[in-house]
Amino acid sequence: MTTHPLNAAFAIKDHLKIVEGPGGFPMAEITAKGGSARVSVYAGQVLSYRADGQAEDLMFLSEKAYYAPGKAIKGGTPICWPWFGPDPEGKGRPGHGIARNRMWELLGGEVHKDGRVTVRLGFGDSAETRAVWPHAFFLELAVTVGPTLRLALTTRNTGAEAFPLTQGLHTYFRVGDIAQVQVRGLEDVLYLDNLDKCAKKSAPGPIVVNAEMDRIYTALKGDMIIEDRALGRRIAITSGGSNSAVVWNPWAATTASMADLVPDAYTRMICVETTNAKADVIDVAPGQQHTLTAEYVIKGI
Repeated sequence: MTTHPLNAAFAIKDHLKIVEGPGGFPMAEITAKGGSARVSVYAGQVLSYRADGQAEDLMFLSEKAYYAPGKAIKGGTPICWPWFGPDPEGKGRPGHGIARNRMWELLGGEVHKDGRVTVRLGFGDSAETRAVWPHAFFLELAVTVGPTLRLALTTRNTGAEAFPLTQGLHTYFRVGDIAQVQVRGLEDVLYLDNLDKCAKKSAPGPIVVNAEMDRIYTALKGDMIIEDRALGRRIAITSGGSNSAVVWNPWAATTASMADLVPDAYTRMICVETTNAKADVIDVAPGQQHTLTAEYVIKGI
């Protein structure tokens, strides 16, 4: 990777540099006390985070990910916004909205007294976005790197009319072996099964993935925990500004249908997503804002 002209305005010695990544996309490389990360300015997307002392990345990033304008990058934390899932109005607009396949802008970086580093990226409305979604907005992602990774996605309504918002931090977590993974914290929580016509269901024990899974959980009770015995770690997910979550794994057949995944990718990833999905709709009034947050903490088993 080569250095990028954005360094002149944004580089912070020993903490933040911008390099030219795949597809020519600018990538912010962040080094903090306790951890490091890589963030694509295209799509405002965290692609990598590693806490100090950890052998494995927190995130899964596909070996066959696309790095091209108009394409979503498969892995890390894609931002689904301002709708989560299919076009809610049935107009044929792209699934998961307009933020994950457009260039954002780098707004700045800051080193905190405790050694953490925050980098901010932004994405605002334009004639192009208003042709797809007719609202004025400014979207800001604050990525704070240290012993933990914290993401804060703030939507500001800069127009004269309120708008409804569904969204998600669609994080792909790296796991050692999906057969040795359990997700805790969603026991007895009602979920909608997207693979069964959104039937309402619940289950008493931890989640075990042994087939394709696409569930929207409602009325969250607290932190979600990914227990990964193959890598010997637990990932704790603390969400804010959210009352829903999605657990997704494409399994073998769906993975095989995706050109940007290798055939065994489903065995090495799971998505546990902090969302405002389905009935968890946020109405953002003119001049107001809403912040969706997720913090990821890696612990031993």
